[in-house]
Parts: sequence; C-alpha cells; structure tokens
Amino acid sequence: MDGSNALGEFLRARRALVRPADVGLPGGGLRRVPGLRREEVAMLAGISSDYYLRLEQGRDRNPSVQVLEAIAGVLGLDADATAHLFGLAQDRPAGVRQAGRAGAPQRPEQVPASILQLIDGWTRNPAYVQNRYRDCLAANALCTALSPNYRRGVNLMRAVFLDPAERELRRDWDDLTREGVATLRAYAGGDTDDPHLRDLVGDLSLHSERFRTLWARHEVRPLRGRVSHLSHPLVGDLELHSDKLTMDGTDGLSLVVFHAEPGSRDAELLDILGSLAATGAGTGTGTGTGTGTGQEAPQERVEE
Repeated sequence: MDGSNALGEFLRARRALVRPADVGLPGGGLRRVPGLRREEVAMLAGISSDYYLRLEQGRDRNPSVQVLEAIAGVLGLDADATAHLFGLAQDRPAGVRQAGRAGAPQRPEQVPASILQLIDGWTRNPAYVQNRYRDCLAANALCTALSPNYRRGVNLMRAVFLDPAERELRRDWDDLTREGVATLRAYAGGDTDDPHLRDLVGDLSLHSERFRTLWARHEVRPLRGRVSHLSHPLVGDLELHSDKLTMDGTDGLSLVVFHAEPGSRDAELLDILGSLAATGAGTGTGTGTGTGTGQEAPQERVEE
C-alpha cells in the first residue's frame, strides 16, 4: 500500500481476472501472466500498447473519459468498479489526500448521544455504529448478543478474518469477507497513505491468506445493505437483513441495523435472543452502549 501508482495497481489486478475467452480471444499457447496481456487490453480498447503501458506504469495520470470507458469495457468493470477507476485516474499531487476521505481523524470519534439513546431503546433490532475502518464504536445489547465482537473497541474486519468464532457464526463467511474487503477497497480509493488504514491492511495481510487474496483482486463495492446468514450458538440459524445508514454530520460513521422479516421464524428467534440478552443469561453481553463485558455464555441451545 505505498499508494505511488494506485491506478496501475488496479489495472494490473483487474486485467489478471479477465480470461481471453471472456473477450473473444483464443486462450491457447503459453501465457506468462494470468488474464489478459497489456497489448490485448490496448488492442481491444482501441489505444496504443505504449500508451496503455504508460498508464500502468503511472507515467500518464490523466487519461480521457473515452479511454477510461473503453478500458472499463474491456475489463468487464461494473458501475461501482468503473467509478472507482475514474476516481483513481483523477490527477492530483502525490501524497495529497482527498478531502473527507482517508486520513486519521483530528479528534476522537464520538457517536452522537441521540444515536446512543436510539439504539439502546431498540429491543428487537440489533444495531451498532462503525467508522470507516470498521471499528465498532457502539452497539446495543441485542447486537452484542448476536456476537460479542459487536462492542466498542473491536475492529470488525479483524474479528471476521481472524476470530474462529466469527467464521463459525457466519454461514456466508466467504461472501461476507469478499464484500467486506471490496467495501474497504472502495473507501480507500487511491488514498493509501493513511496510517490507520495502512496498519489495518498490513496486519490483516500478515495474518490472513484469505484477506491477502481478496485485497489483491482490487474489487470494489460501496457500503450497502445485505442479508446476513448466521448460525448462532444459542438460537440456531438466522437470516437477518442488515441496513447500513450513513450518519450525517459525522466523519464517515455509519449505523448498521439488523431486522428479521415480521412474523417469521427468524423474528421469533431474535425475540428469544433478546430475552436472553435482557436477563444476561448465556449471552456474554454487556448493556447500554456495547462495552461487551458480562457473563460468559453457558453451553446451551434453544431447541428448534
């Protein structure tokens, strides 16, 4: 993550994911690199090989809209990845961060008191607040009952990749990790000189092969809601919608709220979990703003 040539890194990573057959080229013969060769991308995009080489090497940082659109088409980029490509191609001096993006906060991040009151009043909706680095800043008791990692001070990216209990909890772990890395990559953009982000990526790259593989793919995905498939040790399998809401007036904080389909078995199980959280029985949770302290969970399970 030296950030010296983010555009070139992105182009190399994404052309490596495109098979010749995907763009109508023969795939036979000896190929020293995975995916497309530089000259093949250039030919299909209608530009010279030398010009495309300059783009990958960072010697040309101001390609036209037409060139970028042509390259995006060849690489099969979706709308999110194409927008990311255009962002990387913006010509700005090296070392200058984009306003409002990567860069260590100037003061400690504070969750508004009204948001804390709001989520603490939700007894049927697990909810937490995270920053752009996926640090959990607050969580209500029901959310901490879903996972003890939903508590203030836990980095949720590290938890998902490095905590074996999270992998047991997440039936959709493969999809979740892929989407999580793509979201982090979308946030980072070309601003890879943020010490906090650099430390997070470095730590995960060192300790997780899965993270290293996904980070190298340069896939991007904006923060959006999803359906979470969980296998909870107390109440069994759950499918919960999770909506992610940007919090205006904060430095990149978002509120994540889980909910079940009304009247569904998932809603019933969430109510059972809420009852356990309210009494502190077997949840290992704290109360209020998600300090995450409390009793250890006994080895019991609600019969389905």
